[in-house]
Amino acid sequence: MAKLIVLYKHPKDAAAFDAYYAETHIPLANLIPGLRQYEITEGAVVSPDGTSPYHLVAVLTFDSLADLEKGLASPEGKAAAGDLGNFADGGVELLMSETREV
Repeated sequence: MAKLIVLYKHPKDAAAFDAYYAETHIPLANLIPGLRQYEITEGAVVSPDGTSPYHLVAVLTFDSLADLEKGLASPEGKAAAGDLGNFADGGVELLMSETREV
């Protein structure tokens, strides 16, 4: 398995971010070829000390890192990546890796 972890920092307008993310970005990302599972945080994202620079965390699961990379390189993946600038004005970090259960 492989994961794409997307860390969205706090936006200027959280309500506008949430609405756009739900109505526009999720449907775009769901079209990425090879996507097996798509999870997002619900409610506040906090750390053990209670603070966090993140507004929302998304975890997208693929069968392999090759499938993840292929999905992101597809027209659908490029459309989803290109959409980030339309709503993620607080900043966004993307992390990719192979994973295994332990």
